[in-house]
Amino acid sequence: MPDKRHTIEDLINVMRALRTPETGCPWDLEQDFKTIAPYTIEEAYEVADAIDRNDMENLREELGDLLLQPIYHAQIATEKDIFDIHDVIHDITAKMITRHPHVFGDAQAQSAQDVNKIWEERKAKEKSSSEQYSALDGVPKALPALLRAQKLQKKAAKVGFAWTNPEQILDKLEEELSELREACAAGTLKDKAEELGDVLFVIANLGRLLDVNAEEALRQTNKKFERRFQGLEKELTQDGCALKDASLQQMQDAWNTQKYKEKSAKTGS
Repeated sequence: MPDKRHTIEDLINVMRALRTPETGCPWDLEQDFKTIAPYTIEEAYEVADAIDRNDMENLREELGDLLLQPIYHAQIATEKDIFDIHDVIHDITAKMITRHPHVFGDAQAQSAQDVNKIWEERKAKEKSSSEQYSALDGVPKALPALLRAQKLQKKAAKVGFAWTNPEQILDKLEEELSELREACAAGTLKDKAEELGDVLFVIANLGRLLDVNAEEALRQTNKKFERRFQGLEKELTQDGCALKDASLQQMQDAWNTQKYKEKSAKTGS
């Protein structure tokens, strides 16, 4: 007979056992919401990485790791008599039904843009019934800084505080770069950090206006840099030159070779 397929209830029971005093796992018993939160963020990124690599076997594994996170948090909440995992499932189910009236109600949506409009309208209606102090409320502070910058700017843009074309932002970027140059020449470390932050913030805003996810764009550039640098290392090694002994010019030449190879592969030449 095939092995019994585990269900989400089995996973809930495993987590409950891990957190049972005296008989549970000492490490798991020491954890709380704050200590587990970094793992929750990390698992989400590992899911994204598996998707980016198109590694479906790893994606299956990483989705399991990610699924464990809400069950872990909900178990801690259960122990504190705040809520349990079934409350979490109930709330998200109700939210998805409410925010998709074009599927579960009489509303009409013919395009993704229509759906986004409905989604935002429903979110605004939900928030209007709760206390809100700022148009910027609701952007999690734990988000990666570049992603959070873009979300803050998106919220500001909804109330009219935003540039309307890329050229305006590019002009602002030139202004911020000029201030960064001044800080590099004569400023303190604090000045340099502040001006660099301003540059990054403007770039994130440009991403918003171009409808480009700045966080994802930088992720892809990181991946490209890693790929090209590893190609550089391989090429220098094949030429009998250790990386630590290579001159900057040799490394730049090898880098340009990697760029040329990638460009040729794209054009088929």
